[in-house]
Amino acid sequence: MKGEILSVGTELLLGHLVDTNAPYLAESLSELGVDVYFISQVGDNLDRLVLALQRGWERSDLIVITGGLGPTGDDLTREAISALLGQEMVVQPGLVEDLRAFFTRRNRSMPERNVKQATLIPSARALANPIGTAPGWWVEKDGRVIVAMPGVPVEMKRMWEQEALPGLGKVAGGWVILSRTVKTLGIGESQAEHELRELTASPNPTVATYAKRDGVHVRITAKAQSAEAAQEMVTGVEGKVRGIIGDHIYGVDRESVADAIGELLSRSGLTLGTMEVGTGGQLSSTLTTASTGGDLFSGGLLAHGAATLSRFGVDQARVAEKGTLSDNVARAMATAARASLLTEIGLAVACGMEQDGAGEQTFGVVYAAVDLQGDVSSVANRYSTTYADLRRRAVLDAMDLLRRRVMAN
Repeated sequence: MKGEILSVGTELLLGHLVDTNAPYLAESLSELGVDVYFISQVGDNLDRLVLALQRGWERSDLIVITGGLGPTGDDLTREAISALLGQEMVVQPGLVEDLRAFFTRRNRSMPERNVKQATLIPSARALANPIGTAPGWWVEKDGRVIVAMPGVPVEMKRMWEQEALPGLGKVAGGWVILSRTVKTLGIGESQAEHELRELTASPNPTVATYAKRDGVHVRITAKAQSAEAAQEMVTGVEGKVRGIIGDHIYGVDRESVADAIGELLSRSGLTLGTMEVGTGGQLSSTLTTASTGGDLFSGGLLAHGAATLSRFGVDQARVAEKGTLSDNVARAMATAARASLLTEIGLAVACGMEQDGAGEQTFGVVYAAVDLQGDVSSVANRYSTTYADLRRRAVLDAMDLLRRRVMAN
């Protein structure tokens, strides 16, 4: 079954809102075995909305629409579907009663303009929306399906899961598409693709690499006639991926680097303290998001300048001339964090922007260090990037170093 997703709203085109509905729906549709070939956005303009629907009607079996079901004049999704199919919208008394009851429960009277939300065309049935005023539409005609839902994410998700999915499961065709994302650190996208080149040539399951903000992701996708068969295919390929680049893998799917570290701390029983320079506290902030092991993160110290480092126990003599960061500074910070916070592990990261000797090129430097019960190791990296992105990279470098040290312990 071929499908596409259409997000409606001028605010999306102006950048005032980020469309989170489409990725959620795309993932859900893939699990149904629906091949999503197109994801589009269109503003609140009737002619352009009808044109977008006409294209979808010609090339897809299923169109999933979010947005444009409100009561105001610029909410035009119903009108566009009506124009597409040449069918007149008719007010449904039962839906009007439901809307009035919705407002009554909130001690409010219903504006008459909301009546437009209680309309249907002959080919449509209503999808219930008990948490909002906009019922959805399920439209079937000529072997095609249109599912129209509100753009408000909480309303859309409830309607999709409770009202639309049961019906789609019956018409999707029986195929299942299953994906798993393997997440890595310490390896670039081109290197990962090179290492996995024999797997990336496979047509099913497919293997693809993506550079993301939390490392390089390796997505494995299988299509089969049952969930069990697709799962078996994905698991088999995942085993091969782990055999090739396993040292770089920290998690799968929604697992974060912080989750991976929290799990390692929980298994080892080791406590952790941190010290940071130049990151604005992003390392500590990220570690607190771990789903497990939070009780083993004792806290973090945030320093700025040699004098502050000295008060935390870092000998000022270790700080290079003019306060320039160095590997020795990071190593001393890790030891100071462990001693100050009375933990088994001290993790330190220091980053900043520097210039080359001629003062012509600016680059970012990252120094990270781990003191694991007195055994200190460190890494140093340079990046051509902005300071904001340097902070992100510094946090990842520090957490990857910590992950590798604890795993090797």
